[in-house]
Amino acid sequence: MAMKQVACSAIKAVANSRSSSVLTRQLHASPGSKKIVGVFYKANEHFTKNPNFVGCVEGALGLRQWLESQGHQYIVTDDKDGPDCELDKHISDLHVLISTPFHPAYVTTERIKRAKNLQLLLTAGIGSDHVDLKAAAEAGLTVAEVTGSNVVSVAEDELMRILILVRNFLPGYHQVITGDWNVAGIAYRAYDLEGKTVGTIGAGRIGKLLLQRLKPFNCNLLYHDRVKIDPELEKQTGAKFEEDLDTMLPKCDIIVVNMPLTEKTRGMFDKDRITKMKKGVLIVNNARGAIMDTQAVADACSSGHIAGYSGDVWFPKPAPKDHPWRYMPNQAMTPHISGTTIDAQLRYAAGVKDMLERYFKGEEFPAQNYIVKEGELAPQYR
Repeated sequence: MAMKQVACSAIKAVANSRSSSVLTRQLHASPGSKKIVGVFYKANEHFTKNPNFVGCVEGALGLRQWLESQGHQYIVTDDKDGPDCELDKHISDLHVLISTPFHPAYVTTERIKRAKNLQLLLTAGIGSDHVDLKAAAEAGLTVAEVTGSNVVSVAEDELMRILILVRNFLPGYHQVITGDWNVAGIAYRAYDLEGKTVGTIGAGRIGKLLLQRLKPFNCNLLYHDRVKIDPELEKQTGAKFEEDLDTMLPKCDIIVVNMPLTEKTRGMFDKDRITKMKKGVLIVNNARGAIMDTQAVADACSSGHIAGYSGDVWFPKPAPKDHPWRYMPNQAMTPHISGTTIDAQLRYAAGVKDMLERYFKGEEFPAQNYIVKEGELAPQYR
């Protein structure tokens, strides 16, 4: 009962004060029923195991009763790919599309052209690169996400992955489940995190939280970003700013990728850039898979230049069965899970509901949530 109350209160929560100013014509909801489509992953038998599991098709972000009671049509599916998918059956007349980075509905230029009634694209979570943002801006659409909703979840996951790689955890786990026992097979490449140099590429909300969480481990902390973090946070964490990325890379024992996927960052870590890293580097990437050159990472793991690679982001998603990262050595990969903990689901469900309420009333969203507004892209995507 207590957990259900937590879920209920989280869904009803409104994180930011509202503005009375009216949105642009494209976002102002005209009177009458709206067609809203949500694309999420399916939970199947797992849905009944947790009453707070709202981020799936069956949970529907906890929005169904609320939306339908107001006369809106709410269609939820996981079928998003291919010419006959369920999503494409509704593209021509939907008004709002809600998707998630964990099971993204790729909103291409072609889909935008077909979506004559579309006004609003919402991301349940953080990261809207599944949308062709340039096409969305040119079409006058609004794109928004629930900024901050899962930053703690992702930062904690990154710290876990760092420790898994540094301590060479996975071979030991596999020994246990296969009935083996070989301490030397683990210990020869297991290290302490203390004293290692960790560099985060990107020091936004997640990167800053990671730096704070790494401080007690007595690491040498570096960060690269477009701008420096607050001097007080620099002092608190001891993190040092590196203006030039290629100068920072060879200094790092561990590299964590915390930048958005843009045209500038797509394929950023190719063979040449990986070669600049220290031999035996460990890499954690919970940002986006397409930031990395897939084959270059696999080759570097096979050669030992990358001693360990972990993350939950792939390109494409879901990853095909023959994706080389599934089979490369010294990897600790998972499906895209870091930002969809139950706690995060409740936060981004509440954020989506808040923005829908504002949309129906013609009110502004919290400024930090906008990715595309009035034809302009947010700075991190430019």
